[in-house]
Amino acid sequence: MDWSGEGYVLSVRKHGETSAIIEVLTRDRGRHAGLVRGGVGRKMRPVLQPGNKIQLDWHARLSEHLGYFTVEALTSRAAELMDDRMALSGLNAVCAIARETLPEREAHPYVYDAFEVLLDNMDNPDIWPALFVQWEAGLLKAMGYGLDLSSCAATGSNDNLTHVSPRSGRAVSASAAEPYLDKLYALPSFMMGQPYVTPEDVHNGLALTGYFLETRVQWGVNRTLPDARAQMITRLTEEGHARAPTPR
Repeated sequence: MDWSGEGYVLSVRKHGETSAIIEVLTRDRGRHAGLVRGGVGRKMRPVLQPGNKIQLDWHARLSEHLGYFTVEALTSRAAELMDDRMALSGLNAVCAIARETLPEREAHPYVYDAFEVLLDNMDNPDIWPALFVQWEAGLLKAMGYGLDLSSCAATGSNDNLTHVSPRSGRAVSASAAEPYLDKLYALPSFMMGQPYVTPEDVHNGLALTGYFLETRVQWGVNRTLPDARAQMITRLTEEGHARAPTPR
């Protein structure tokens, strides 16, 4: 069984003396693994970096086999961002989350498309942190745990939605949220279509999507979120692109 396509490298691990097993994210085949002969050699090492886009040809005798890839470089995102430590931390985080949360060989084209948009904007620190949050929200939806931000869980109103309930994943209006602020997650304005992003919004968005990824997606497989995500948040905070709101 053979197939060809494009995909993004998510992870690489050495196999034997010279080969590597890689995981890639593809639009039509989802997260897919395969062996690359010579994958740890000098020629292939720059190609097989997380975040790089590659042309793939997968070959196996049976579909359930690991199979092997022949690959060709298309874009070298990792090299482009090498001097931008904050963007590189975001690149590592999104690859790690995709690797650890997406089911193997299950296509999620909208997740793939949003992944591509995020990577295309990694050179713009005013844009990509919010895109990262939106990508995680889309990932939750694809996994069957989408947030419902259409109306208030308490009143049914769709006006002035400011928080999200950690129990239901539904939005809550400002008036209904007031007595329970310490129990709710703040809803970033950009997730409601507003055109501006603040460091507080980024912080709140990452806290929101991180909570649901942790408790809905990862809890079922007894795993936490990857360390790369926490490292990204630390970097965003150090650079002033994420900031916890001032207590009221």
